[in-house]
Amino acid sequence: MKAAAHAETGEALKDRVLEILSHVPDPEIPCVSVVDLGIVRDVREDALVITPTYSGCPATLAIASAIRSALDRAGLGRLRIETVLSPAWTTDWISEEGREKLRAYGIAPPPHGAARYSLRDAPAACPRCGSPHTEEISRFGSTPCKSLNRCLACGEPFDRFKCH
Repeated sequence: MKAAAHAETGEALKDRVLEILSHVPDPEIPCVSVVDLGIVRDVREDALVITPTYSGCPATLAIASAIRSALDRAGLGRLRIETVLSPAWTTDWISEEGREKLRAYGIAPPPHGAARYSLRDAPAACPRCGSPHTEEISRFGSTPCKSLNRCLACGEPFDRFKCH
């Protein structure tokens, strides 16, 4: 198996690695994978490039460890993990599937393009009832990358993924 893993190159290697890592959940938001969040930036012949959601993310070491374990189990231990902070991760890198998974889990995803178009202060749609009539209660939610919000229609509190 390890010999076959070494023979993989280019797109075949990239596709295989992305498939493997699509099953590695984010430790703070387990409904999405590291691929869904756009943390996985590139797959090269010798390395996997990742960018944490922000440079001070407390889950960065746990994410790298989970990725390392998944790669090792798949016979891809030769790939080193390279953490790159520039360009900084942006919520625009969250996949459409990832956005839907966040919503289904009860977290309002950021609007697509929010990081580029200054939509940071636009109200979030409630992930439970879909109402746009929401308010931010606290800039700090259950994790540093989320804020705490409340739906004014159904009254439910919910986390919103911060735009950046």
